[in-house]
Amino acid sequence: AIRMGQLGERFRPEDVEKACPGWAYSTYRVFLAKHRLGNPGGYTEYFVRHPDGSYSLRSEFLRDP
Repeated sequence: AIRMGQLGERFRPEDVEKACPGWAYSTYRVFLAKHRLGNPGGYTEYFVRHPDGSYSLRSEFLRDP
């Protein structure tokens, strides 16, 4: 969604919901937090959570595949 311009550099769960419709409602809130840098569950760290509550994709995941 970021590569296609549907999400900005920083985003919130409601932005992801608009860009990626069709997921279960709670997924939009839980997935970002669960996969943030420093998550307590040891899950893959895809996102950085910023002090204002927004998220961004970690730079290593922005590279072309």
